[in-house]
Amino acid sequence: MSEGDAAPRAPTRSEAFRYWLKLGFISFGGPAGQIAIMHRDLVDGKRWISERRFLHALNYCMVLPGPEAQQLATYIGWLMHRTWGGIVAGALFVLPSLVILIALTWLYMAYGNVPAVAGILYGIKPAVVAIVLHAAWRIGTRALKRPTLWVIAAGAFVAIFAFSVPFPAIVFGAGVIGYLGGRISPAEFTVGGGHDTKDGDHAPAVIDDDTPTPPHARFRWPRLALVAGVSVALWTAAIGLLIAAFGARSTLTQMSVFFTQAALLTFGGAYAVLPYVYQGAVESHAWLTPVQMIDGLALGETTPGPLIMVVAFVGFVGGWTKAIFGSESLALAGIAGAFVATFFTFLPSFLFILAGGPLVETTHGQLRFTAPLSAITAAVVGVIVNLALFFAWHVFWPHGWNAGAALRGVDPAGLVIGIVAALLLFRFKMGVIPVIFACGAAGLAIRLLVPVS
Repeated sequence: MSEGDAAPRAPTRSEAFRYWLKLGFISFGGPAGQIAIMHRDLVDGKRWISERRFLHALNYCMVLPGPEAQQLATYIGWLMHRTWGGIVAGALFVLPSLVILIALTWLYMAYGNVPAVAGILYGIKPAVVAIVLHAAWRIGTRALKRPTLWVIAAGAFVAIFAFSVPFPAIVFGAGVIGYLGGRISPAEFTVGGGHDTKDGDHAPAVIDDDTPTPPHARFRWPRLALVAGVSVALWTAAIGLLIAAFGARSTLTQMSVFFTQAALLTFGGAYAVLPYVYQGAVESHAWLTPVQMIDGLALGETTPGPLIMVVAFVGFVGGWTKAIFGSESLALAGIAGAFVATFFTFLPSFLFILAGGPLVETTHGQLRFTAPLSAITAAVVGVIVNLALFFAWHVFWPHGWNAGAALRGVDPAGLVIGIVAALLLFRFKMGVIPVIFACGAAGLAIRLLVPVS
């Protein structure tokens, strides 16, 4: 047996901790980019989990409300190292982004437009377009193994691009197609791992296709009740403390209720949540202006962590704008708002994984469960491609299509950065982080040489 065929050693808790901390700082590119990073590291690199088990977990996270990439990290951490591992993986996926966003939002609120930050973001945005396209390609080449799945992916793209079908409806439709198709033509929905050979062989992983479910991940009703009870108790205690300290009608209490609703009532990941957050935060509560919301989205798209971390920006600006601690403590008010928004947005995600994970682990190899999930994964590939086009339109044509302008209104510098980023990723197999830093540096140089008028 060659070294590449040897079973890898299971990671220790400290090794896992270091990886999840590193991931929190390098998880650029939105959910698609983050899933691609985890796939490259955990499936292809470290071989902590096999392709099939990775996709099985990903499929479950895709149908949950909330940030699927953070939930996937929580799931894998929990599967390897019990509840401790899940909490550490999920928390470290979020905390670096929270700290960075608090710092950037403070700069944004205190000093207004910062040219250096604007220049770096200008260069990173085209890179994000390339990263999302690259992620769609990586996931698609591994998940779309049958012609039917290609058709589902194409149909999902057309549905959301041409007809603006809501993401939850696409997920539901794909699941129904997968369920019925699995009964009519099982072979079309039986997808193997990404390391397939003609014999179906692949390099072994710590959590392999046939690795038995560990004892802590087996479903037990008492454990389900315990996890649900602890989660509800934490939520109730946090709400109670805010009401006792600031009152039921205070800004922080309103934020706690609003972001809980956002976490529970919206499906399809961050891009489905954002319209709901915009409507509530801008139009209903007036925590920030439309322009500020757009600036927050730019920061959220180009900082590590899940895109839904834009809620930290919303919470910070809301706390600052409402001066909840008085005009002399605006920064402290912003930090409190950011923490409240983040806590109540992500608490349900831990509940869904720690409570639902054991149920998902009982479905390995059962086509009636895996066929719908395979179809959902195919549909998500189409949705990711649509997302890449959406980003490309707004990044490369920042002022829209202009038939009378040179190059029809395209931003030539941004387009060049995007093409170079795509070449680095697709042709030269460069990592996401070097691409992000190189494009950020290029954007900064361009903005310093050609300042915006």
